[in-house]
Amino acid sequence: MRPLPLLLLILAAAASALARAPPRFPVPHARPRRGVVGAEEAVRGYDYEMRYFRQRLDHFSFLEEEGEEGDGFFQQRYLVGRGGGWAGAGGPIFFYCGNEGDIAWFAANSGLVWEAATRFAALVVFAEANLSSHLAPVSVFFLGGALIVRDPIPFTCSLQHRYYGESMPFGSKDKAYNNSKSLAYLTAEQALADYAVLLTDLKKNLSSEGSPVVLFGGSYGGMLAAWMRLKYPHIAVGALASSAPILQFEDVVPSTIFYDLVSNDFKRESLSCFQTIKDSWKALDAQGNGQDGLLKLSKTFHLCKTIKNTGELSDWLSSAYSYLAMVDYPMPADFMMPLPGNPIKELCTKIDNQPDGTSILERIYAGVNVYYNYTGTVDCFDLNDDPHGMDGWDWQACTEMVMPMSYSEDSMFPADKFNYTSYEKDCINSFGVEPRPQWITTEFGGHNISLVLERFGSNIIFFNGLLDPWSGGGVLKNISESVVAIIAPLGAHHIDLRPASKDGPDWLVRLRESELGIISGWLSDYYGARRGALLQRAAPIPWTLLHHS
Repeated sequence: MRPLPLLLLILAAAASALARAPPRFPVPHARPRRGVVGAEEAVRGYDYEMRYFRQRLDHFSFLEEEGEEGDGFFQQRYLVGRGGGWAGAGGPIFFYCGNEGDIAWFAANSGLVWEAATRFAALVVFAEANLSSHLAPVSVFFLGGALIVRDPIPFTCSLQHRYYGESMPFGSKDKAYNNSKSLAYLTAEQALADYAVLLTDLKKNLSSEGSPVVLFGGSYGGMLAAWMRLKYPHIAVGALASSAPILQFEDVVPSTIFYDLVSNDFKRESLSCFQTIKDSWKALDAQGNGQDGLLKLSKTFHLCKTIKNTGELSDWLSSAYSYLAMVDYPMPADFMMPLPGNPIKELCTKIDNQPDGTSILERIYAGVNVYYNYTGTVDCFDLNDDPHGMDGWDWQACTEMVMPMSYSEDSMFPADKFNYTSYEKDCINSFGVEPRPQWITTEFGGHNISLVLERFGSNIIFFNGLLDPWSGGGVLKNISESVVAIIAPLGAHHIDLRPASKDGPDWLVRLRESELGIISGWLSDYYGARRGALLQRAAPIPWTLLHHS
């Protein structure tokens, strides 16, 4: 049996359990290698094509840099999905802003976009192929086994974020990640410019310059969707920004908010479970500092190799708790790991119901198995295995995506303050660059966000589930009539974007209908009387109903 891969946290783990690094956004990771699903299998059930787009390496310079093709360009992947009831040229384009990972994974877990395609007469796109110079203004697709040749058609489109998946400048990941010079083009600004260029070129080639674009995104992709609507209002008519912590920078929100919310999720399920986890860190350090302590810890937690310090194991455990809080969905899910519905409740049941005499650390091991080994197929765990190679986020976190995080006395983690000096030192050692913690709020805003969005923003939906610890950095109140916040008290990380499920709660069905109703309104306003029969405004669910389960 192959060992279980683990997604490493943003910065290298320190030797102390107190030096835990901030968590990443959810990405596909930590699966038994034999169970890793390929890109095509990940989006099974959806009709799609893979394509590549010839993208400029640097949108903000007129100097030619050496890209994959040697002329300042590289091949960027995107997925193109197909739905029924196409509207034809001029129909809407739904564009999913790619995340910090393989686009196929996010396509598979963004069912709302696919499911809305029929309602809005859209063709779903999550694709890859050089469309820039080779796509004629007539499209050929297979539908139900028949060859369909049609006039230009509307798209629901998603582009791979540069430096992730197969969208690698310089021809390979090794070259793209070689040093700070080659990584310099990995920024949110360049990614948004990628999206704007692709959409402009796509619409031109399809003779659909009049097509309205609606942006979708979850997590980091949700941040990009909101920022793109603000930066490129002429490109997109609106954005659904799901679980987008656009305020998780500088001192806009308390640095303790993330881990306080993680802790609250566990306390909500079981106070004794919360306390056991809170007490476990001292027990872990005590055993690790004893004779043969690291060996004993490695055996207790069924690790493949003996750890070198307790910090490695502390980060591993902290990572599990954080991700469980993010994906504490009420129904079974396989987004990051195969998990049951209400996985925190399942973990706490394991911790609380161990036989009398079971040690704290043995209880903790029984609990985290819900996250790392719910299927029971893993024999041992490798804390240093990252098969999906998410190093790109490490770079982003060390440059512009600096999210200060601390641990309060009230959390279930050891109290600790964010140390920027240490953070900066780690980034210099890792990449030879100094972080710019104020750049994101300078570029996209964040301070006085309500006033800014009220004056300059429009047509943005901010969704947040309050079980999601990233909601602490999200927009949680309506800003104006067209910049609205939809809150789900029992929702987790971008649960609204996930595929519809027969096990899903009624409140989620109502919430999704409300989001689509608002989007329908944007499109109706855009088309006016010209397309009223196609895009009738759906009645949004009253906001008060969304606050009850």
